[in-house]
Amino acid sequence: MTARIMIVEDDPDICEILQYNLEQEGYDVNIHNDGKVALDAILENPPNLVLLDLMLPGMNGLDIARKVRKDERTHTLPILMITARSEEMDILQGLELGADDYVTKPFRPREVIARVKALLRRHHRDEDQVYRFNDLSVNFSRHEVTAGNQVLDLTPKEFLLLKALILANGRVLSRDQLLDQVWGYDYYGESRTVDVHIRRLRKKLDKWAELVETVKGFGYRIKTEA
Repeated sequence: MTARIMIVEDDPDICEILQYNLEQEGYDVNIHNDGKVALDAILENPPNLVLLDLMLPGMNGLDIARKVRKDERTHTLPILMITARSEEMDILQGLELGADDYVTKPFRPREVIARVKALLRRHHRDEDQVYRFNDLSVNFSRHEVTAGNQVLDLTPKEFLLLKALILANGRVLSRDQLLDQVWGYDYYGESRTVDVHIRRLRKKLDKWAELVETVKGFGYRIKTEA
């Protein structure tokens, strides 16, 4: 299936160069010049990857990245930032907000294509992952957890908590880290909400509740050995 790439950029010359080179590679490309319009389009019908400029009318690229990462429909959407060389602090902030990579203007089209291909490969590999612990199975692409033949009824937040812990591969994640990854960087609620959701997750995991381990004084991790 042809990957859909969205270009969010207000410079018509850059849009033309990117569109031409991406279409030559067989990608389906659409362009948005306004940040707010682009965000609405992303959330309504998520593309496979977004090329995102930082300086945009309507809404800047950092705000778009923040809202994309917070929304459960698009929290894993690959984002490749397009930046000016003078925007070093914005680059760092964008990466902290969840952008996957960046290119600086002026750029070589072939470099952009290489980074797009790498991000799509990585995203496809991550989404195809299935984590198994005996008869418990966690399918990332289906957002589905099964125990034996029974599908567990997890909420989106419970699933994202479990996924974040699995991807940490035994590393301890603090409450603040889990809040950032699951609720978003602009979440200002009480960190104890993580404990509440962990308790609910463990209850639904039933006999597999021990998979989610508490590391007292630090946070939580996934059990990596039987």
